[in-house]
Amino acid sequence: MDANRLEPSDILTPDQLAERLQVGRNWLYEKTRSRGTHCGKPLPCLRMGRYLRFYWPDVCEWLRGGG
Repeated sequence: MDANRLEPSDILTPDQLAERLQVGRNWLYEKTRSRGTHCGKPLPCLRMGRYLRFYWPDVCEWLRGGG
């Protein structure tokens, strides 16, 4: 298995991530902005036009403060 491969199940919508983390969507959006930081960096996201998606392994790393 390629370590750099994105698994479809690891790509989350804002609603899916908010449910998984038990936070509101607004909290997620705020944390993706440069002013919404945790350990000095914004929450990593994949931007596709006006849509945001989140890669679960990157979110886990950010939560641990390693982002």
